[in-house]
Amino acid sequence: MIAERLEAEIVSVDSMQVFVGMDIGTAKPDRATRARYQYQMIDVADPSEEYTVAEFQIAGTAILDEAAGSGRDVVIAGGSGLHFRSLVDPLLFPPTDSDLRAELEASSESELKDELMAADPEAAGVVDVANPRRVLRAVEILRLTDATPSARAASAEAEAVRSYRPVRPFSAIGIDAGPILGERVELRFDAMLAAGLVAEVSGLAPRLGRTSRQAVGYRELLPVVEGHGSLTAARDEAIRATASLAKRQRTYFRRDPRIRWIPWHHDSREMLGPALEALAEDVT
Repeated sequence: MIAERLEAEIVSVDSMQVFVGMDIGTAKPDRATRARYQYQMIDVADPSEEYTVAEFQIAGTAILDEAAGSGRDVVIAGGSGLHFRSLVDPLLFPPTDSDLRAELEASSESELKDELMAADPEAAGVVDVANPRRVLRAVEILRLTDATPSARAASAEAEAVRSYRPVRPFSAIGIDAGPILGERVELRFDAMLAAGLVAEVSGLAPRLGRTSRQAVGYRELLPVVEGHGSLTAARDEAIRATASLAKRQRTYFRRDPRIRWIPWHHDSREMLGPALEALAEDVT
C-alpha cells in the first residue's frame, strides 16, 4: 500500500523469489500485482543456477540507479537482510572460483586453518576459525586477491558497513508481528500446502540447484515428493524452520538503527498511516 500511495515500483529483496517457478513456497505476489507495481528482481534466475548475492547486487543496484536518474520512487521490500544491505550499503563481495574451491575442499580443515593463520595471524579476530566453511572462504579470497581477513575488515568500506553508512539515501520501515508470529507462520504454511506447494516442489525437484533446494519449505518437502518422507513430519519441520528463520531475520534487521518499527495489524490500512508518518519524519 505504500507503493500504491507513492506510485512507486517495488524491488524485491528475497533471496528465493529470484528463482523462476518457486512461486507458492516463496509467497510471490501474483502476476497481476507484479504488473501493477512493476515488481523487479523476481523470476530472474532458473532454480538450477547458483544466483549469488553479488549477482543480485549488480542487477538490483542498476535498477535503483536507473530509477534515481529518472526521478522515480522505489520501495524495497522483503526479508533477506544481506540482499537488502547489498543494495543500500557498500558491501563488497570478493570473487570466487569453482576450480580453486574444489581444490580447497579437498584439503583438510587443519591445512586450511594453518594457511590462513600463517598469512594473517590476526585472522581469528575477524573470522570464525572454528567454522570450516568460513575458513575455506577466507583462504579462497586470500588466494584470489591477496587480501587478508584483517586487511579487509580494516577497509573504509567495511567500516561504513559496520557503521550502517549507506551509499544511497533511504527511509526504512519494519513491521513487527510480535507474539503472533508463530501463529501466522503456521497459518501461512498451511495455506501454501492448500494452494499446491507439494505439487510445485514435485515439479521443480529435478531442476533445484544447491541454493534453491535449501529454501525453507522446499527443503523439508523434497523427501516427501521423492517418496521417503512423511508429509505431516515435513509440515511440522517446515513450520519450525520458518519460525526460526523469521526470528533470525528479525534479529538481523533489529540491529539496523535506520529502521523505524511499527506493530503489525491484520488490516494493512491500519499500518499505512504509521508507516507514512515514519517516512515523513525521515524526510523532514
